[in-house]
Amino acid sequence: VQLVESGGGLVQAGGSLRLSCAASGSILRFNTMGWYRQAAGKQRELVATVTRFGTTNYADSVKGRFTISGDSANNLVYLQMNSLKPEDTAVYYCNADIASIDYWGQGTQVTVSS
Repeated sequence: VQLVESGGGLVQAGGSLRLSCAASGSILRFNTMGWYRQAAGKQRELVATVTRFGTTNYADSVKGRFTISGDSANNLVYLQMNSLKPEDTAVYYCNADIASIDYWGQGTQVTVSS
């Protein structure tokens, strides 16, 4: 199974970005897909997850600003990020739990300038 992310980039504070992630190589649907991020010098942290049934979970720091959505039939997940802040700057990693096995993407850089 391979996870391919897209949509990162450079944006000014207050702007928006949309991240996409596609999991290929499995005929099984994901149990959970989500996004994690790792800022320079910090540990990787959860941003948001969505289950195959549509249940979502968000880090407190992004609630009200980020929206995660998933398409379990096609193993796709999206992260709409609005009102971005400089502290959102990080490498964002896509994660998928398929058949109780964790898969990770290579990461996409999101940089928010002040």
